[in-house]
Amino acid sequence: MSNIRGRFGKAADKLVAEYAASVPFDWRLYPYDIAGSIAHARMLAKQGIIPDKEAKIIADGLAAIRDEIEQGKFEFRVELEDIHLNIEARLIEKVGDVGGKLHTARSRNDQVALDLRLFVKEIIADTLTAIKEFQRALVNLAEANKAVVMPGYTHLQPAQPVLLAHHLLAYFEMFRRDADRFRDCLKRTDVMPLGSGALSGVAYDIDREFIARELGFGGISANSLDAVSDRDFIIEYEAAASLAMMHISRLAEEVVLWSSAGFDFIELDEAYATGSSIMPQKKNPDVAELARGKTGRVYGQLMALLVVMKGLPLAYNRDLQEDKEGLFDTVDTLLSSLEVFTGMLGTLRVKAENTRRAVEQGYILATDLADYLVRKGEPFRTAHGVVARLVSYAIEQGKWFPELGLEEYQKFSPLFSQDVYSITVESSLAARNVVGGTAPGRVEQALASAKKLLA
Repeated sequence: MSNIRGRFGKAADKLVAEYAASVPFDWRLYPYDIAGSIAHARMLAKQGIIPDKEAKIIADGLAAIRDEIEQGKFEFRVELEDIHLNIEARLIEKVGDVGGKLHTARSRNDQVALDLRLFVKEIIADTLTAIKEFQRALVNLAEANKAVVMPGYTHLQPAQPVLLAHHLLAYFEMFRRDADRFRDCLKRTDVMPLGSGALSGVAYDIDREFIARELGFGGISANSLDAVSDRDFIIEYEAAASLAMMHISRLAEEVVLWSSAGFDFIELDEAYATGSSIMPQKKNPDVAELARGKTGRVYGQLMALLVVMKGLPLAYNRDLQEDKEGLFDTVDTLLSSLEVFTGMLGTLRVKAENTRRAVEQGYILATDLADYLVRKGEPFRTAHGVVARLVSYAIEQGKWFPELGLEEYQKFSPLFSQDVYSITVESSLAARNVVGGTAPGRVEQALASAKKLLA
């Protein structure tokens, strides 16, 4: 394609062509490239830059090319570098020289910026849908197990009783923030860059607002230099994705722990676990483990693009080609992780008897005993010390709290009386009757609020 090669009379070295080519991965932008090109052709006709008839020929040719790609009949050529030139070259083959008019008042620089923004806009919508389905799975699991009590942990040590539903709804809140971040990213992605040209705008009487309306953008870019070299919106998506993957990874770690023999709180469906090649008894939580590992990949893509961008002068530099593989990988990793975790949560079985046993076999009501003394007039710090000594004594005696006699309690404080035995797991839960607390009534309210948000 000498008309595209430009000033060069010599073809690029084969290795250079392969090294520089992006079409092996940026082919994914074809629907956005074609949609943007059709809108551009219509604008050129509207402005009288090309005849209406030619704009229709171009649009019809592009639609035919889209069909070829979707039917697997399109030949992607590495020597044409990217998806943009592949489509343009095929258009000229199909409709003749009129196809060469499509690139009037446009550069590949603002063209690729447009394609990427269209892609990210659509992916944000897909991501928000995936997050909502994942949140729905969390709420369904919480609703089905809303009476299940389990230890709440700090430092991975049993701390206080909580409802499993309360624990699961903590993740609902994390992903609520994630959804807000993606929606916020959309505001800055929803800016139409076409018309910026290579870097300084274009020397034609174009109508940028028309293209923005055709493609569903909320606004147009204010500075051509910025528009062709800005990748902040990709960085923002990858940053939001990194946080979402971090939240998935935290849940993954709990799935690994809870499904282990030491905890035995949950049973994973066989569709979301694997066996061992040598140990027949094993049921490994590979899905959760993979999510932990894939989280690091998403972090890496964010850091890679930040490093690329930090050294780039205005305006466009070829380094920006490195924005796409990382973005595509981040999108694929996040969406697949959300989808597989949604399925895993939907098939997970909670072992309520084991979570209850873990609460009762320990000293998890120690804080409630301290609060009991405080209600009888003991300063909290003193009460804390009394119960700490009581715990040490109980451990030495090999007894749990309910097994201690009243006289044993009173060795540590005369404020203990018969009503100390009314301190139970249920009373501990009920006592946390504050907004955001684990009291059953508050958890019911939180579930209702979550279901309302999802609806």
